[in-house]
Amino acid sequence: MAKYEALGNAIESAVRKACEGKEVGIAFSGGMDSGLVAALAKKYARSVTCYTCGTDDSFDVAAGKELAEKLELPWVHCRISEESIENDIRELIQATKVSDPFTISYELQLFTVCRKAHEPVILTGQGSDEYFGGCARSVDEDDKEYRAVMDWGVERLMKVSVPCELAIASNYRKKLFYPYLDGEVIRQVGLIDPDEIRPRSLENRKMVLKTVASDLGFPVLAHRTKKASQYGSATTDLIRDAARAKGIRYNQFIAGIYESLGLRDANLLRDAAVDVRMDPILLYDAEQVLGKLGMTHSEAVAEFYRKLAKEGNLDFLR
Repeated sequence: MAKYEALGNAIESAVRKACEGKEVGIAFSGGMDSGLVAALAKKYARSVTCYTCGTDDSFDVAAGKELAEKLELPWVHCRISEESIENDIRELIQATKVSDPFTISYELQLFTVCRKAHEPVILTGQGSDEYFGGCARSVDEDDKEYRAVMDWGVERLMKVSVPCELAIASNYRKKLFYPYLDGEVIRQVGLIDPDEIRPRSLENRKMVLKTVASDLGFPVLAHRTKKASQYGSATTDLIRDAARAKGIRYNQFIAGIYESLGLRDANLLRDAAVDVRMDPILLYDAEQVLGKLGMTHSEAVAEFYRKLAKEGNLDFLR
């Protein structure tokens, strides 16, 4: 019996449930995570097409095309370029109302896949980094910091990334599935000694998943190198270059597109605007509370300013 046989069975079962007998597209970076999903989907789906987002000369496009050929699966390039990037961001913001620059740079890849794919079902390898120790920041941290990085990654995934991605899929009438976030998969991960998942170097990240891929019959996937999607696709470089061409900063470029769509609160558009940057997880948590109170974030900020002006200090926060 393979060491992680139960985990491997859970991953395969999650893929099978998502795609059996269906035409599916794979958000395909050319790395191990999406590669394993694609390889398993090929066993059960009616058809599988791999979609890779990136510039013509990006790392992901080269890796995606190469791996799709090895898996003998059709492959489609979802092209982004200097000419298209501003409009791509505009369409993404219109679909999701997201304004966080990092989230936008990271989610443009799935956005272009859902826009390009003709299949009604899209599978993604999202969640692997968070649950299998794939984050570079987690390497060489002490125990407390390692746990904090991993917990933050899962929290951001569930509160920021997944809601954004589901909004993208809904915009294009797609059904999005996350095999690595399947309940049984996560339960099986929880049964593994955390020290076996924890990476001790950049090279041995996701060693458990690499073992699973080999045991499932896909050893070619266990040695795939991968960059973070916003870098592997060259999305971040495109946005940075577009901002530089306008003589503004990266964040200002994104904010300008957001505001050009009239997505600021109407009162802020009539009056003075306050540009507030904050952690998107904090924003999510705060807006859940505001929703229960029946307040917008603009009303909450205005109330804070009124209190600050009246008191002349921040003692009321203590």
